[in-house]
Amino acid sequence: MRKTVLSLLALMIASTTMAQGDTAGDVMKTLRKVNDYFMIKYADPTLPTNVNRVRPSSLWTRAVYYEGLMALYEIDKDPRYIDYTDRWGSFHKWTPRNGVKTNDADDQCCGQTYFDRYMQSGGDEKIKPILENLDNQMQTPNDKKPEAEGSLYGWWTWIDAIQMAMPVYMQAYKVTGERKYADHAMKMYLWTRNTLAGGLFNTKEGLWWRDKDYVAPYQTPDGKNCYWSRGNGWVYAALVRCMNLLPEKDKYYKQLKKDFLLMSEALRKCQRTEDGLWNPSLVSYADYGGKEMTGTALFLYGMAWGIQKGYLKADVYRPVCDRAWEALVRDCVHPDGFLGWAQGTGKDPSAGQPLSYTKVPDFEDYGTGCFLLGGAEYYKLIQLSQK
Repeated sequence: MRKTVLSLLALMIASTTMAQGDTAGDVMKTLRKVNDYFMIKYADPTLPTNVNRVRPSSLWTRAVYYEGLMALYEIDKDPRYIDYTDRWGSFHKWTPRNGVKTNDADDQCCGQTYFDRYMQSGGDEKIKPILENLDNQMQTPNDKKPEAEGSLYGWWTWIDAIQMAMPVYMQAYKVTGERKYADHAMKMYLWTRNTLAGGLFNTKEGLWWRDKDYVAPYQTPDGKNCYWSRGNGWVYAALVRCMNLLPEKDKYYKQLKKDFLLMSEALRKCQRTEDGLWNPSLVSYADYGGKEMTGTALFLYGMAWGIQKGYLKADVYRPVCDRAWEALVRDCVHPDGFLGWAQGTGKDPSAGQPLSYTKVPDFEDYGTGCFLLGGAEYYKLIQLSQK
């Protein structure tokens, strides 16, 4: 209790010593504008996407949007959001993309919203297929990764997968009470963290290489390690989403919290001084240094959450969050709600370049989801400081 009171006091002091920024109402207006733009443009959530080829709307890019929409619904109980979500989920029969036998984390990402809707309104049909899918994966070895402790845990070979699938496992644990889901998720996480290509998490620098192809000595032109902004954002968001589903005294919570704190300090130091956003390439301006929206929004999501929990010092991290939000609104949000400076799909800082305020990325959905996640958490932070 004492820690909570002191954290709230520090937050209030930090918020009063800075220049007046957006109020909670201002943040809400921006979130609604951005989301309305998306829901109007993509009015039928059942329609497939058609970027180079046709894909069902249960793919990971759309699933991330719904993560953001559920975050918005938490603070803005608009029934339109639930109708839009349930039309989407029902159309896909609450089933992972490519069916219950898939072992691809990207296919499983939609399960996060399926579980959210189950926890909000019930209905076993919403989670039965995804539970069947997880049960299948937990017994299926990845024959392409025989070194992964019998290969059962070697599925997350790129760090984006941690965000796509790890929270699904933790939701399964939360809903069923069966520890096997949390155990398996942590074994997969730790394999990616510590074993794959020597371990993708560089604990000395507090940042993640994207996959086995980007581990040092893969470097930027100025000799620095190549750390991709959104890839690190995926992990950072996943840590928050998983901790939200675990008791604080749980050993897994403590492990994830430790990694969260390491990342927070590293990411704080990477924020651009000139505008408050982050580069696509986190530690190097020589390799695609410039504005980028999606990574910034995910970092805001994690830091705003960490301040509220009392894990991050408000006087240090609240200015980082304020500058990030101000930059997102000023530099990225168009009058109609379109989001600029959003990096397209890919796996490194070079993807989708060059970025700009007006460039439309190949997929708009996941960028909107990232923005809603970050903005909704920032909204809660402002509300807390105004109490």
